[in-house]
Amino acid sequence: MTARPTAPSGHVDGLMPDDPTVLEAPEAFDPPAPRDPRSTPPPGADSPPAGLDAPTGTPDASNPAGSPWAPPGTAPPGASVAGAPAAGGVAAGNPWAVGTAGGGTAGAGAATGLRTRSGAVALLVRSWRQLTSMRTALVLLFLLAFFAVPGSLIPQRNINPMKVEQYIADHPTIAPWLERVSAFGVFGSPWFSAVYLLLFISLIGCLWSRVIWHARALFTAPPKAPARPGRLPGGSSWTSSLDAAEAVARARGVLRKRRFRVAVAGADARRPDGSPDHSAAAEKGFLRETGNLVFHIALVVMLAGVGLGSWFGYQGSVLVITGNGFANTLIAYDTYSGGALVDPVDLPPFSMTLDTFEATYQDNGQPADFRADVTYAEDLDSPTKTATVRVNHPLKVGNAKIYLVGHGYAPHFVLRDKAGEVVWESYVPCTPRDGMFTSTCTVKIPDTGLPATGALKEPQQLAFSGVFTPTTVLKPGHGYVSTYPAATAPGLTITGFVGNLHLNEGIPQNVYTVDTRDMTQFTMTGPAGENLIAQVVAPNNPKQRTLTGLPGGLSLEVDGVREFATFQTKSDPYKGLVLGASIAIIAGLIASLRVRRRRVWVRATPLAGGGCTVEIGGLSRSDAQGFATELTTVAQAIRDDTAPDESAPDESAPDAPAPDEHVRDETARDETAKDHTAKDRTARDDAAGAAAVPGDTDVTGTDVTGTDMSGSGAVGTDAVGTGAAETAAATSTTSEDAATSTTSEREP
Repeated sequence: MTARPTAPSGHVDGLMPDDPTVLEAPEAFDPPAPRDPRSTPPPGADSPPAGLDAPTGTPDASNPAGSPWAPPGTAPPGASVAGAPAAGGVAAGNPWAVGTAGGGTAGAGAATGLRTRSGAVALLVRSWRQLTSMRTALVLLFLLAFFAVPGSLIPQRNINPMKVEQYIADHPTIAPWLERVSAFGVFGSPWFSAVYLLLFISLIGCLWSRVIWHARALFTAPPKAPARPGRLPGGSSWTSSLDAAEAVARARGVLRKRRFRVAVAGADARRPDGSPDHSAAAEKGFLRETGNLVFHIALVVMLAGVGLGSWFGYQGSVLVITGNGFANTLIAYDTYSGGALVDPVDLPPFSMTLDTFEATYQDNGQPADFRADVTYAEDLDSPTKTATVRVNHPLKVGNAKIYLVGHGYAPHFVLRDKAGEVVWESYVPCTPRDGMFTSTCTVKIPDTGLPATGALKEPQQLAFSGVFTPTTVLKPGHGYVSTYPAATAPGLTITGFVGNLHLNEGIPQNVYTVDTRDMTQFTMTGPAGENLIAQVVAPNNPKQRTLTGLPGGLSLEVDGVREFATFQTKSDPYKGLVLGASIAIIAGLIASLRVRRRRVWVRATPLAGGGCTVEIGGLSRSDAQGFATELTTVAQAIRDDTAPDESAPDESAPDAPAPDEHVRDETARDETAKDHTAKDRTARDDAAGAAAVPGDTDVTGTDVTGTDMSGSGAVGTDAVGTGAAETAAATSTTSEDAATSTTSEREP
C-alpha cells in the first residue's frame, strides 16, 4: 500500500504552521488504486520519488516518448528540453516532474503564461524570505540580547554621566575605543538600533502570513474522514444496530459535547465507489495556534511600546535636601535623558518640595522604612498638595511618576573671614559608601575673598575633602568609623586645600572629587590639635565643630546635618501598552503550551442485514500518549451512544444484562466461546476416529441417514464428512464471535 504524499510538518522559512487540509497519517486514508501490471518500470528507468505512485500509461500517440513512465508534458525523442522551464521550478528533463511545460520546446514558458523574475527582484524576494524566517528572527533576538550585555557592564552616559567620566579617567587606554563604538550609549547606538529594527520587521513579516492562514483555518471545515479511520493508531470499530446516518449524528453530538468542531458529510456526499458517505470530521485545539499568535503579536506590541516610550518619554534624577525643592525643568535635574521627540521646553510645569525625610532602621542597621513627606503643585496656578513618597510607592503627577531612589546626609558648612562675617555657606551632600552610611564629602568654595597669586593671577580657591560618619566611634587601628546608619553621633574627618580649582574655565567637573594638581594642602587648628592637616569635628557639639588657621585668617564651621533624598522623575506614556502586552505574552504562552491540537474521524458503513459498522480514529500533532487516552475515552462514549444493543437492557428478555454488566458479559461470552471451540475440536476428532473403524460404519450410516446397509460404508463416510464440515463451520462462527468479543473488550 502506498501513502498519499504529504507536506512536511512545519514551515522551513517561517512560522507557517501545517496546512489543516493535509492529513498526517501515512496509511489507512484511501484504499490503494488498482495498478496496471504494465506500469512496472523497465530496467534502468528512474524510480519514482518516495511517497509517490508511479504514473501509469502505455506507449501511444499521447505518449510520444514511448515510455510508460513518461508523464504527459515531457519532450518526445529528439526534442530539445533545454529551454522548457518547469512549473514550480521542476526540471523538464525529469520524467517524474509534475506540471512541466507542455511540449518541452523552447519558449514553452511564454506559451503557458509563466512569469520570470529579474535578478534584482529575485534577490529581493529571497532576502525578504530570509529576513522573515524563524531562523533569522531567533538570530536577531540572540544578537539583541548579546548586544545589551555591554549596556549592563559599562556605565551609560544617559543614566549616570559622572560614572562615565570616572570610567574614562580610570581607563585611559580602552575608553577612547569604547567611545568610538558607542559603548557608553549602547541602547541608542546605530548598531543596536539596527538589530532592534530588523527584529521588529522580521517578527511582523513572520506573523503576517500566519495571521492570514489562521483566520482562514478558523472558517475552514475539518479535513474529510479517511476511508478506514479505524486503521489509524489507536483506532477501533464496532457494530451498531443503528442506521449509519443516525450513528454519525449521535457521534456528532458526543463530539460537540467535548468541544470539538464537527463537520458531517452532506446527504448527497458519495464515496469513490459511489456509496453514500456517512462520516464526521472533528477537530479542536485552535486555541493553541491562537495563543502562539497572541504571544508573538504581544511581543511585537511590547517592542513597539518600548520603542515609542524611548521616543516620547523622559527621565531625570535630582538630589533634594530637606527643606528644598525642585521644578520639572531641565536645569533643575542633576541627570536628564529625554526621548528624541521630547522638547525639554514642553515638560509639564509641576514642582515639589521635600518637607521632611525619615529613615528607620533595625537594631543591626538594616533599613526598615524610608518616608519622604512632600508638598507639590501640578501646575503653575494649581493649589499645593501634600503627599508621602516611599520606596516602590511613587508620587504620580500627570503622566510622570516621582520615585524615591536614595538618601544620605548633607552637613552644613559656613566659611567666615577674620571679622566673623559669612563668606560662603551651604549644605553639601555626602556620598554613602557602605551600609552604615560612612560617606565621603567634597566641598568646593570658588569665592573665598583671597587675593590672586602668581604672574597669571590665578584665583585662590578652597577645597575640603572628608569622611562623614553618622554614628562616630574611634576604632583602634582603623580610626573613626560608623557603627549605625542613623545620625546619633555625627562626626567629620576633614582636610583642606588651597589653589586653583579651575571652576571659572567652563570645563565640566565632577562635584564629588577634587583635582589637587594645582592645589596645596594646608594645616588647620581644631578639636584634634594645632597645625594639623586633618581634623575631626562634631557638628552636634558647639565646642568641637569649628576649624581655624585657614589661609587668609579664614575659619570653617560645620554646624549641622540634614538628610537628603534622591528622586527620579520618569514619564513613559506607553507603559500601559507594555504592561498589557506583557500580560498577553504570558496568557498566550500558557495557551500555546497547554492546549493540544486533536483531529477525530468517525465513519459508519451500512451492513447488508441492517445496522452499520462504526469506525473511529484520530491524530494529534503532539502528546501522542495523552491523545491515546483521550481517543479511547471519546471512542467509548460514542460506542455507548451508538450501540444500544450492547449497552442497554432488552425488556423483552428477562435475563438481559444491565448496562453496567456489559464488559463482564462479554468476558463470559468469550470464555463460553473458548469452551465450545474445545468441545467441537474433541467431537471432530471422535467423529474422524469412528469413520476409520469398519465395524462402526453401518451404525454411523444408519443413525445418520437411515439408508440401506449395503451402502452404509459410503453413506457413513459422507455423513461423517458432513458432520465434520458442520462442526468446522460452527467452530469458525464461534471463533469469529470470540474474535468480535475480544475486539470489543479491547475498547474500554
